[in-house]
Amino acid sequence: MAAQDLVGQRIKAIRRQRGLSQAQLAHPELSDSYVSLIESGKRTPTPAVLELLAQKLDCSLTYLVNGVTAEQMQDLEVGLSFARMTLENGEVAEARRRYAELLADGNLLGLASLRVEARYGYALASEACGELAEAISTLEELGKSEVDTMAPERKIAVALALCRCHRERGDYSAAVQVGERALETLARSGWSDALVELGATLLSVYMARGDMLRAGHFAAELIAAAEVLGTPRAAVASSWNAAHVAERAGRGEEALALIERALAIQSETGEPRNLARLRQTHANMVLRLHPEESEKARDLLVRAQREMEASATSAFDRAQGALDLAWAEIVLQHPEQAVEYAQAAVDLVRGTSGWLETRAALLLSQARFLLHEDDEAAAELNTVSRWLENALPTRKTTEDWMTIAELRRRIGDDRQSVAAYQRALACAGL
Repeated sequence: MAAQDLVGQRIKAIRRQRGLSQAQLAHPELSDSYVSLIESGKRTPTPAVLELLAQKLDCSLTYLVNGVTAEQMQDLEVGLSFARMTLENGEVAEARRRYAELLADGNLLGLASLRVEARYGYALASEACGELAEAISTLEELGKSEVDTMAPERKIAVALALCRCHRERGDYSAAVQVGERALETLARSGWSDALVELGATLLSVYMARGDMLRAGHFAAELIAAAEVLGTPRAAVASSWNAAHVAERAGRGEEALALIERALAIQSETGEPRNLARLRQTHANMVLRLHPEESEKARDLLVRAQREMEASATSAFDRAQGALDLAWAEIVLQHPEQAVEYAQAAVDLVRGTSGWLETRAALLLSQARFLLHEDDEAAAELNTVSRWLENALPTRKTTEDWMTIAELRRRIGDDRQSVAAYQRALACAGL
């Protein structure tokens, strides 16, 4: 039902409650025929007329326009503020509960902007809780049903979140489709910070599915767009993801230069959570490209983890940081510390995020092997194998099966090692 129809219905209902005829409501400023047209939804009243009718009907303008009282509107706005704050503070389960309660409130139905914010927030909270299918469903419905009520920035944000969720779920085709369609539609009038960030997410999908030729061209396009914009936000987003492309292409020093550029800009202008995540990215890149500097990389990861804890990040961000530290300790041949970090990550996300638990179990198996605890290592590999059997066949899944195969071989389980290699080949389509 159109907004003007709803407004007309409210005017009609309150007029009747007050015992007024259309002529009585109209006199002397308006004609009764004009009031009739408003009530039937055939005319949209101007703001001045709406204010006049609200005074005559002795009700609030907020109620006529939105169907809620000023007090109800304030309660909804406060509720959304608390839900948003809870999500930003990393209390993702509580944020999801708060957003769900708001969406169940019938007063939200007539408030387009607040309704969009609540549904978008619920999707982000679901994603943060590891409920990717629910997040995707919510974002897709939001994009369809609210397309006429969303501002361009919100449309970009929804597309970015949907592209990211598909990527994390391993459905790269869907992620590319969402990202490319959104850029084609929304970038016609030129690039913006938000569009560069959407492009950076799409770039990460190209890399994840192994399309490095497209990734290389698109990374250059994003860097050029960011230079034209000249904003810190665009520079960080483009450099951050272009660094990953350069590393994958074998240009390690260029990759480090790009990530250090992004880190320098973020240190001056950005918010703490992204600064910590960038520091983690930099440290991991140092760990991969310069293993002789593993202690330096580990120290950078410790610093990033402290920044994460100080900036009210989610349990998933902290778990990711703990797993990065576990890998650094394995590289440094400190398996006991690696076990502690990996177990801490599992405790943070237990039962809520399959891919993080998968990575944790793989790291635990490697650490257990270094500790000569082959039975415990095999048990962790059994857990990962069960998870991967139901996973989508992606490049990441292929890599995980390869890791399992190699670890099985090391602990002397040749039969299971061969089976894991066969799984990896099947995931790769070979």
